Amino acid sequence: MEDFVSILKALADENRFRIINLLLTHDLCVGALANRLQISKAAVSQHLQVLRKAGLVKGEKRGYWTHYAVKGNVLKQVAGGLTEMSNQTPGPEGICGKTLPMATTIIREGGKRLKERPEDCTPEQIKEGHGDTREHPCETEKK
Repeated sequence: MEDFVSILKALADENRFRIINLLLTHDLCVGALANRLQISKAAVSQHLQVLRKAGLVKGEKRGYWTHYAVKGNVLKQVAGGLTEMSNQTPGPEGICGKTLPMATTIIREGGKRLKERPEDCTPEQIKEGHGDTREHPCETEKK
């Protein structure tokens, strides 16, 4: 999880994201990246250092220059992790009655249901449905 977060943080910068995009199509050196991105070579070097530490790019020495390429397998793992996260569905214990429109039913382990009107519910039903008795999740407006 920690590696996943560090990769996402590295990709969160616009210039680093643009560098990854360029490196997906060509192996490029710092100078070529600087020219294409119109930023300094020093800035490109710093961005590449962050991307290397996150495990997203690798450098290969070619004469005087180092050419960089994206580690495609790492990028695919990140994409897979994001896809897996987006496919998760909340279980009944993760649903808050206050977030459901006109929460006529609250799914809980005990299967308790709230009535449509707050005045029809007992304090125990409200507490079971949301955990407090101050506000009823079926109310759409504060009185």
